[in-house]
Amino acid sequence: MIRNFYRALLAISFASLLSACGSEPAAQHEASNYFDNSSHPDAWAGGVRMVPIRTQKGDFNVWVKRVGNNPDLKLLILHGGPAMGHDYLDGLGSILPGAGVEYYMYDQLGAGLSDRPDDDDLWTIDRYVDEVEQVRTAIGATKDNFCLYGQSWGGILAIEYALQHQAELKCLIISNMMASIPAYNEYADRVLKPQLKPEDLKLVEQLEAEGKTDDPRYLGILIPEFYEKHFLRRPMDQWPFGVLHSFDIANEHVYTLMQGPSELGASGRLANWDRFDDLKQITVPTLVIGAKYDTMEPAYMEKMSKELPKGEYAFMPEGSHLALYDDQQNYAKALTDFLKKFD
Repeated sequence: MIRNFYRALLAISFASLLSACGSEPAAQHEASNYFDNSSHPDAWAGGVRMVPIRTQKGDFNVWVKRVGNNPDLKLLILHGGPAMGHDYLDGLGSILPGAGVEYYMYDQLGAGLSDRPDDDDLWTIDRYVDEVEQVRTAIGATKDNFCLYGQSWGGILAIEYALQHQAELKCLIISNMMASIPAYNEYADRVLKPQLKPEDLKLVEQLEAEGKTDDPRYLGILIPEFYEKHFLRRPMDQWPFGVLHSFDIANEHVYTLMQGPSELGASGRLANWDRFDDLKQITVPTLVIGAKYDTMEPAYMEKMSKELPKGEYAFMPEGSHLALYDDQQNYAKALTDFLKKFD
């Protein structure tokens, strides 16, 4: 959960994607089968299509891209933000094909290449959940093959989807997201904020209170002292292009409405969201991924896995909020080992 870096990115050269890491294709899905597009009408367009979405405020279209072919395992990717777009998760392309996973990158309504309607009534959790269900239907996924991956805000959405549509799920992955915004804010107050110099924290909070987060001093503090330590643990000028591009095109209005203006905690419409006590209702196999340097408390995420009746926990010892990149080998192994159980 992170705001648009547009102003900062003007001075940063884009990095190329990190080198691929992944395992050999699963034996049961040889390359010839994995790349068999004969049953996919979207093949002529490279797997890309616009999926129509019906809402009470009208009909819109969301961008979806399929990669691979595996009728036994269809994984829908829910990006964070809200409204960040899919690009920052491009690193999954170094992991999932090697495991023979058919997966779908997807920009939620209001984000990335999807429609961006100007109506704040659309930005509610229930409306997003209904959108995910419509996308599931459109890609032909069923309870026999449908798995859901949610990272950051996408983890919130994945939890909410599971609570409403569990009968449609085969498995669930919650990556780098706590099941409670109040608990996340408590962790930020107790652990994250004290890591800043007192004078820096005072200035950051002052600029947020004054609505001046476009002040160069704001990112001048947060980039080296927060983002490069807790979001992706490399100098920002080395971050993958997809990560930077997601920041550049993020829908800042929707992000701020839902998440709030602060980078050191969350407010907005999500301020009181808390589903920890409801995790026991999710009975499908679920992998929870936490990381040592994440903005999300890893010990709390391990507790989440124990609340889930069929929960598992994977800890990334070198990772941050985007452990997908800065602890990629461990992340890839945990993710693919879990998914192979359902193939």
